[in-house]
Amino acid sequence: MMQNFTKYVGIVAPFEASNIDTDIIIPKQFLQKITKTGFGKHLFHNWRFSDDCGFVENPQFILNKKDYRNASILLTRNNFGCGSSREHAVWALTGYGFKVIIAHSFSDIFLNNCLNNRLLLISLSNSIIDKMFFIVNNNIGINCTVDLLKEKIFIGKHHFSFIIDCVKKQSIMYGFDNIDYTLKHEKKIKLYEKINKQYDLI
Repeated sequence: MMQNFTKYVGIVAPFEASNIDTDIIIPKQFLQKITKTGFGKHLFHNWRFSDDCGFVENPQFILNKKDYRNASILLTRNNFGCGSSREHAVWALTGYGFKVIIAHSFSDIFLNNCLNNRLLLISLSNSIIDKMFFIVNNNIGINCTVDLLKEKIFIGKHHFSFIIDCVKKQSIMYGFDNIDYTLKHEKKIKLYEKINKQYDLI
């Protein structure tokens, strides 16, 4: 049974890059499986590893540094998740252990895929992203608290607000999809339709 997602605490990894497409997130040679599991080990393969087989780590890549090996919140820049519509990219991120991605912007298709897999995407202004990078880079391995209920991020002595659509918020918090959300409000929908029919008859 899935747990409710209302507040999350994790290490933030500063991934200083823009326009990270789905081919970078998981290269196409690892897309043969039809299940959702087992993709985490291939996340950012061409950047994390110096060899094709994934045996030799690139020591310069952020997720290979000891302070970020257990990171579960990714801080990055613009247009994250662009490229193809493959859902494998999301499975690789969640399989690795990421719960939250904070960036200035995301691809629309990627955003919807993340929503379906309860991976929280938070979009913030470039100025706030800059501030967060400054905080994280000057506090190696710092924890960040994401309060989805209050729509706030707490990091060190700082806090930042974010906005998320109500339906998306419910989906992430409770694992609802669009059908679940509609059924939850079925009585209100039927009442609305009944009232509108009455007005149509006047």
